[in-house]
Amino acid sequence: MGESPALCDQSAVWLRDAIRRREITSGELLESCIQRIEEINPTLNAVVTPCFDAAREQAAVADAANKGGDLAPLHGMPILIKDLTETKGLRTTFGSRAFADHVPTQDDPIVARLRDAGAIVLGKTNTPEFGAGANTTNEVFGSTRNPMNTNLTSGGSSGGSAAAVATSMAPFATGSDYGGSLRIPAAFCGVVGFRASTGWVPAPSRKLGLSPLWVEGPIARSVADVALLFDAMRGYTPQDPLSSPAALSTAPVSPPRLSDLRVGFSDDLGASPLDAGVLETFQAAKDQLSHLVGLAEEQTIDMSDAEEIFRLLRAEEMLACHTEAVNRSPDLIGANVTANLADSHRVTLLESAEAGVRHAQLVRSFQSIFDDIDVLICPTCAISPFPVEQNHPTEINGQPLATYYSWYALTFALSLTGSPVISIPFGRDQLGMPFGIQLVMARNKDLSLLALANSLEEELSLSSRN
Repeated sequence: MGESPALCDQSAVWLRDAIRRREITSGELLESCIQRIEEINPTLNAVVTPCFDAAREQAAVADAANKGGDLAPLHGMPILIKDLTETKGLRTTFGSRAFADHVPTQDDPIVARLRDAGAIVLGKTNTPEFGAGANTTNEVFGSTRNPMNTNLTSGGSSGGSAAAVATSMAPFATGSDYGGSLRIPAAFCGVVGFRASTGWVPAPSRKLGLSPLWVEGPIARSVADVALLFDAMRGYTPQDPLSSPAALSTAPVSPPRLSDLRVGFSDDLGASPLDAGVLETFQAAKDQLSHLVGLAEEQTIDMSDAEEIFRLLRAEEMLACHTEAVNRSPDLIGANVTANLADSHRVTLLESAEAGVRHAQLVRSFQSIFDDIDVLICPTCAISPFPVEQNHPTEINGQPLATYYSWYALTFALSLTGSPVISIPFGRDQLGMPFGIQLVMARNKDLSLLALANSLEEELSLSSRN
């Protein structure tokens, strides 16, 4: 008989239940996670600011309070927080030299929400500077490497969280998603990343409070674990102008019968070139999925306008969020952010207004596809993970890309829609690296999407054992 798996390798749901039954202690789980971090993190560089001593103190308090009665949803569960999110008394750099010594005096509201749910912050995970870019590297901490091949990128901007979770440094971690920052690293590292409908995870501290693009969310090793963390993250607050009362729903959602499901497939959303090998991998995925569902059909989707809309909307975001830091410390801000800011200054008010009109048209058109299907499925990434030293891919199938973010149009196009999107692992690609698919539903169908993804994950896991 083989050795029992380490506690840190167990699912978050199993660990939550084991703590509640007092079969394990929070302290034991914490030490297992710390040991894994100490073993693996020097190679991957996923956790950049640990807080082990404070976590141990909190675990001792959690264990003393566990008398077998009602407990908070995440009582005694370790969690890692992306370094874009402020944590009281714990260094938060945003991946920028301008904030290398920044220690917040209060928690970001999402961290406060997680602490109230019983979670124990174990440390901070790496991110590109201010989250700008889909390769997790910065001038403060360096690069986070892919757990499956350390010569390759973990993706970004939640690459530290994805790499840490993939190697069981914690049961789950937080991330954020503007153009794909939860989904890209999840796909590259073989884990699950969930971008909720805009407003389901309240973000009252967001500078552009009316922008629908920035979303915080969970990364974990399974859909059930993502759902556990998401339940603690979601909620409603009037301080966030886009916060949705729909996020308060407690109505049970029945798992769907896959045989009744109407699925639409799109290779590229009409928005992005697709690497030939990735296209072949996705075709095999479609063939497998088509046998599980009631209706499977190709969807003709034209999101060719998405890149220009995204370019103009993110220009506004860059100006609003980073102008002050660049003006204050221009020599301490990296090339990605300064170049984006320079581009943003060239956008005219007319271009910005037109982007708003085109964005609304794109959303209306996209949401109408769910009149005929229940879920849309497409690849998460158009390419396989690229070398970690490369800032971004410059071509796909030999065709040059216009910008450093052109290669992830499959994710930012869906960000524009406001719909919930989940990336789940679906085997390996043509190069043997993790391959992810995106499942998308109509806006505010978040709980239905999680239930569907969980059913699909269970069916695929069962199939792989047969």
